Order: sequence, then structure tokens, then C-alpha cells
Amino acid sequence: MEYGLFGLIILIADIYAIYQVVTSGASGLAKVAWVLGIIILPVLGFIVWLIAGPRGGKAHV
Repeated sequence: MEYGLFGLIILIADIYAIYQVVTSGASGLAKVAWVLGIIILPVLGFIVWLIAGPRGGKAHV
């Protein structure tokens, strides 16, 4: 039970990140790569997604 709350927080954060990736305007291959990265490396994948992940909005020109 030591990691119970921490694990739940990571699970919720990862589900949020995956939802944001799937609904983003990124290409299909990029979405698959991001989702796999978040699933395989939950903590590190989430942190990398926060820093460099695809955004939901349009790209600024």
C-alpha cells in the first residue's frame, strides 16, 4: 500500500496525457508513438509529454 496513492496519481495523469494525445492534431504515427511512450514508461513518458508533447491547439505560424 506504500505506492497506492502515488500509483493512482500516475494512472490518472497518464490517462489524461493519453486523452490529450489522441485528441490532438498530431499525425497518426506521432499519436501512436506518444501513447506507446506513455504506456511503456508511465512516469518518464508523462514528464516528456508535458515538456514536448503534441498540443491540442493549432500551430502558430
